[in-house]
Amino acid sequence: MTEFKSLEIFESPRTVQTEDNIYWENLEFPTTFKEFGAIDFVDFSPVEPYNVAVTCGVKVQLYNTLTKEVLHKLKKFKDEAYGGVFRNDGNLLAAGAKDGWVRLYDVPGHRLLRTFKGHKAATHRCAFVPGFSHLLSFSDDKTVALWDVTTEQRLKSFEEHKDYIRAGAISQLSQDIFISGSYDHTVKMYDIRTGSSVMSVDHEFPVDSILIFPSGGLFISAGGTSIKVWDPIAGRMLAHVITHHKPITSLCFASNGRRLMSASLDRHVKIYDITSYEVVHTLTYPSPILTVAVAPDDKAVGVGMADGIFSLRQMTPKLPEESKQKKSLFHQYHSYARDFNETDNTVFVPGSMKKKERSYDRYLRTFQSSRALDAVLGGGSASPQVTITVMMELIRRGSIKAAMVEREGNSLIVLIRFVTKYIGDPKYMRVLIDVGLILLELYGPKFGDPGVRKLFQSLSEAVDNQILYLKEMEEIQAVIQTILVSTYSGEDTEELLMSSGTL
Repeated sequence: MTEFKSLEIFESPRTVQTEDNIYWENLEFPTTFKEFGAIDFVDFSPVEPYNVAVTCGVKVQLYNTLTKEVLHKLKKFKDEAYGGVFRNDGNLLAAGAKDGWVRLYDVPGHRLLRTFKGHKAATHRCAFVPGFSHLLSFSDDKTVALWDVTTEQRLKSFEEHKDYIRAGAISQLSQDIFISGSYDHTVKMYDIRTGSSVMSVDHEFPVDSILIFPSGGLFISAGGTSIKVWDPIAGRMLAHVITHHKPITSLCFASNGRRLMSASLDRHVKIYDITSYEVVHTLTYPSPILTVAVAPDDKAVGVGMADGIFSLRQMTPKLPEESKQKKSLFHQYHSYARDFNETDNTVFVPGSMKKKERSYDRYLRTFQSSRALDAVLGGGSASPQVTITVMMELIRRGSIKAAMVEREGNSLIVLIRFVTKYIGDPKYMRVLIDVGLILLELYGPKFGDPGVRKLFQSLSEAVDNQILYLKEMEEIQAVIQTILVSTYSGEDTEELLMSSGTL
């Protein structure tokens, strides 16, 4: 009888896995929350359990990062709230608003403590002065204000910008130094002791986000599609980074200051090595991103999007490495004779290792198509490559439909979720498009079931996102073709158009 040949696992071309890729891929599948209106700002508490404040609409919502539940809603806003940010002890939270007022909340007690009135236009960002009971606010009335938290008094006003101020940051090394970024394209550095700016740089685009390095030596500005790194002592630009193709909306540090994150309307979060400013990893989201934040020690990543979706991804905790014991190549035989003693001349016969048959191979060998598919879907332990390989084999045999028919409950849920999760991956797209069409054929009549309808709605959203990506790729291709055509002439242009399929 011919021996059954085990299934060879489908292997797609592998990309080089760097330490950063491996590290950031430990982020768990995102938990999403739908808010009413765009997410303006996200900030993590600096103390455990690193709860997160999400500013959206007329409130700031506090989420527990462990239970993924809403802890409390900080309200008392007459209009839209902006930029809810924690103090470094996590006990206070300040937020600006469209009416220009800055509100200060007691986080443990969930109550309003202070209201700072004085700005004549919306206040989008706030920052606590480390080590002091002072607060900075950055406003659309083109001013930066320094407030005394205990008395609600405005101590100083800085009026040097010529347009909206939408970004601000204070040095963690020197409490007297802070910077502000404005739509007048400038970033200004101030010394609170002098009451005026000590330097100004031109970013060349409206500035939406700024950061000061933890060491206090350099600062970063983001506006348009550009990120620029500045040396305030030398008064010059050190690096100019362009990796996004739509405006950058938010910056934050990660990995205790060793990595930089930038979020953009192009739906990507780029992660950079701050020594070279090269992209080491990219996170992709379904909608344009307005804000990104990282919890201390990279415990979680929070992203707020323009369509009101807040995404929370936690880092998978590292398990202690188990000590690996080397298995002997020889079987150890126990002698029943009590007088047996091992000597230098004792010979151990190597044992023949029988290859263990995998469960899906066993079901494929016996033509149990449905069970073979269940074996790689149900437990969740099989890699996507193994699942795709089994699906490809079932398609080759013509039994994929038989394997998918008459599924109910969990067996149907895991199948649709797998297709939804991986249909956007170019490595698996061809197979999963065929599987998705069979799903529609088999379970389309069951759309009246709310559970089934919800699963297919998620699949529809995943497909819509891929269609959107393809449309953007077509736009990029059209621009590239236009640029190339403009650089060629005559026969070269005709040859180029024919090669691209235009003629």
